[in-house]
Amino acid sequence: MPTSGSWARNGRLGVAITAVVAAGVSAQAPQDVEALLARVGNHVEEFYARAQSLMCVEKVTAQPISTDMSTQGFARVLEYELRVELAASGDPAAQGANFVRALRKVNGRVPKPGDLDDRNTCLDPNPLTPEPLAFLLAKNRGEYRFAWAGRRKGDTILIDYRPVRIEEPAYVEDEKGREDCFQLSLPVERRGRLWIDARTYDVLRVEQHLAARVEVRVPFAQQRRHNLPDYIVVDRYDMVTRYKPVVFDDPDETLMLPSSIEQLAVLHGAQSNRKTQVFSNYKRFITSGRVVK
Repeated sequence: MPTSGSWARNGRLGVAITAVVAAGVSAQAPQDVEALLARVGNHVEEFYARAQSLMCVEKVTAQPISTDMSTQGFARVLEYELRVELAASGDPAAQGANFVRALRKVNGRVPKPGDLDDRNTCLDPNPLTPEPLAFLLAKNRGEYRFAWAGRRKGDTILIDYRPVRIEEPAYVEDEKGREDCFQLSLPVERRGRLWIDARTYDVLRVEQHLAARVEVRVPFAQQRRHNLPDYIVVDRYDMVTRYKPVVFDDPDETLMLPSSIEQLAVLHGAQSNRKTQVFSNYKRFITSGRVVK
């Protein structure tokens, strides 16, 4: 899952919000992983088909952190109206889906023009981002290696995954040209874990983290422009996405939908940060045009 994030310079070390752990996994014979993932992929496709009629509120909190694990400065809190859209083809099996965001509030107030493109927006999510489960579609699974990791109490299956192809990390200039903002593309070796409901084949949780620290070379021109070091070192990058059942009425239906995404970036030479995205107030549009909570 190639990942790039926006960062601000002059950051320091932080604390991990989560880690992949195997404690409590019972030693049981592995299942047919390919068959299991095929079922999971089918459920993802079904989710995309239904999700076209859904919208929710997304609250994003981006907090700079310092070396003693404490907060550094003020958090930036954003509120979006979010919906899921299929890619242009309209075929979830072929293209997957995207999160589409419309900004409603910045730090509790209606956004002003200056709130959208200044240096404080470095960690804001993009208006359009891929839905996190797209890598489980049949057309994408060949880019990863999956392995049985065990089973937990409560009928939860654990599957570990990592990318097949390892690429070099890269420094990328901010496409908006914002002061002190840039991106680190990290298509390097990342390890992840899927938590899957053994009864329904729904994904309950997705975890991923770097397999080892990463050094990203900063071009000389950008070193001078942004006062950056030769290398930015990524000590840690963790991301955890959780899903929860959401009940809808008229007609009755229960869907597993994103509950939260937690990210942690621990950097040397740039700003370490912790970011959370919380999804709530799901609503469904049905064919007659009514909105059902």
